[in-house]
Amino acid sequence: MLITRFAPSPTGRLHLGHAYSAVVGHALARESGGKFLLRIEDLDATRSRSEFVDGIYDDLGWLGLDWDEPVFVQSQRTAAYGAALDALKRQGLAFACFCTRADVAQSLTAPHGDAATSYPGTCRNLPDDPGRRATMPHCWRLNSAKSLEIAGLPSWSETDGQHFVADPREIGDAILARKDAPASYHLSCVVDDAASGVTTVVRGADLRASTPAQRLLQQLLGLPEPTYLHHPLVAHADGRRLAKRDLAPTLAAMREHGIDGRALAARLLDRELPLGFTFIEA
Repeated sequence: MLITRFAPSPTGRLHLGHAYSAVVGHALARESGGKFLLRIEDLDATRSRSEFVDGIYDDLGWLGLDWDEPVFVQSQRTAAYGAALDALKRQGLAFACFCTRADVAQSLTAPHGDAATSYPGTCRNLPDDPGRRATMPHCWRLNSAKSLEIAGLPSWSETDGQHFVADPREIGDAILARKDAPASYHLSCVVDDAASGVTTVVRGADLRASTPAQRLLQQLLGLPEPTYLHHPLVAHADGRRLAKRDLAPTLAAMREHGIDGRALAARLLDRELPLGFTFIEA
């Protein structure tokens, strides 16, 4: 059975790009007799708001979209993420990183820093130290070099038949958890997709870059491999991407202006966008 999911973060109101992703995933599931699931990715405790969760339900209902099974709420699943992180630690594939974001940024701008790398490996091979063991790390990272030795280069297939093999540079020592968050996007995503039986991951083309690290984690944790559909992004007509932080026009505002949500969903399926918007690849 084909199972898709829509997994928004309740850090603002949904916009047209979210609507397109939800409509595509919903249609794919319904046309195949499969399931469409909803997941609330609310691990960012400082920005997630209950009113935005309610807004997600309102917006999906306005579009005429329904979902199967109870909603997955990530803030209620911290034990599952902790178990996955512990499994990686037991394999020696996760290491404590004591670098702040400023430390990482400074090291990458140093004369010998590698600007093409998101993390320079500062804490990867630190010797065991009693004082350090008593210190809370800023985050836990995946030891990508060791992981790739065990699992090999990850690959994945897209619904259009394309097959991709990851470049090691696309993975890096990905963050698995932070001291202020029980799991990163990478870790929580693969754990939840497996737990809910997702077979086809539908998301924007901007998230294709996340796939190599997530496929590697799936291999290391013995999780099923889904198929991927990375769709074009909805952008402003001048090419600017829609973003909550830039106050992109919201679905709520469209609803308030009398736009028919179900009619909008049907047009989106036909790749017809309202005036002022266009599709772009990430």
